[in-house]
Amino acid sequence: MRILFVAMSHSIHTARWISQLEGQGHEVHLFPSESNEINPALRHVKLHDGLFGDYLSLDPSVQVIDDVVSFPKNFRRLVRGFLRRLDLRWNDRAWRLSRVTRMIQPDIVHSMEIQHAGYLTLQAQKYIRGKFPKWIVTIWGSDIYLFGRLKKHIEPIKAVLSKCDLFVCECGRDISLARNLGYQGKVLQIAVTGGYDINRIRQLRPAGLTSQRRVILVKGYQNFSGRALVALRALELCADVLNGYRIAIHLSNDVISIAAELMSKSTGISVDLIPQCSLEEMLKWHGMARISIGLSISDGLSCSLLEAMLMGSYPIQSDTSCASEWIQGDSVSFVPPNDPHIVAAAIRRAIGDDALVDRSAIINIKLTEDRLDRSKMRADIVGLYETLNGDSRLGPNHESKKRQSEMTHGKK
Repeated sequence: MRILFVAMSHSIHTARWISQLEGQGHEVHLFPSESNEINPALRHVKLHDGLFGDYLSLDPSVQVIDDVVSFPKNFRRLVRGFLRRLDLRWNDRAWRLSRVTRMIQPDIVHSMEIQHAGYLTLQAQKYIRGKFPKWIVTIWGSDIYLFGRLKKHIEPIKAVLSKCDLFVCECGRDISLARNLGYQGKVLQIAVTGGYDINRIRQLRPAGLTSQRRVILVKGYQNFSGRALVALRALELCADVLNGYRIAIHLSNDVISIAAELMSKSTGISVDLIPQCSLEEMLKWHGMARISIGLSISDGLSCSLLEAMLMGSYPIQSDTSCASEWIQGDSVSFVPPNDPHIVAAAIRRAIGDDALVDRSAIINIKLTEDRLDRSKMRADIVGLYETLNGDSRLGPNHESKKRQSEMTHGKK
């Protein structure tokens, strides 16, 4: 089977999902949906739009396709500039995607994420005469939950959903939202991370109790969705119980860096800013943390939450994610993303209750190991392409059938 992914080539989620198809006999292609940066974990894929990217370090298994004619790297900028002046269509990413689609004739096109990959694929279809290949759309994070409420995005999202053949999401919340936006087709509910190497994570997870840890890890996003400043204010309100703790912030920007420095000076609490790092390094930080805090006004099944759970850190997570569908009891503390006082109360509870964080670590580790083992998820992922393409030779296993029950509904 020939599969064309349209996705963020720099994303670890893209790399992990595609890696699940390795060794399955499929011909896998990738067209970057925005920037042409490549995640170093990407493997075994034919990478298109190569003339419009300057790739520095790629795994040898990644084959860069120029889609025009092969040029030495030193001439690529010159050639693409010439093409853009010669024919303005070369400035249009959607047209270039349509050209690749016509060239390789994929059995399935899979757009991972809507606002870049989904919209781009929709625009590319305008340039293609005849029937478009079967189309899978996966949503990430806020694709529908947030953007589906914005006037600018409602109609484009509806258009994507009206044309795709399979909708992939992480929770029942997003299935309902898609249905409300008019989607009537097949649905697969699955963690879109592609799963984790559980054996490796067990090696990274430190011995000892979570209650013995003295790090508080904060997701440093402060943007249209992220609310890291609320987390910092909440920690400032808890300064009297944080003696001996250090705060680590990852994915911070200049705003968060300034706020963290000022908070550290006013409270005396040590703050570390974690630079961009690998997944393993991030997991190690969660493994050192007693508490991991992630706040945003919109999210899906947050990866930082899942990584905290895998490593035994006690999560304080905004209640605007769909993770509450996974969690029973108080093994995760769900809080409003804009109220530092409620977040502070959750922090105080997690600091003062050793039994809570130790008990929660046991529950969360078992839950995530059961549901996110990439070796178990592989059959589900491979099966969805075979099922959509009408080939049941590698059909989904029993667990996959349970999660794919929604695929039996709808007219597509």
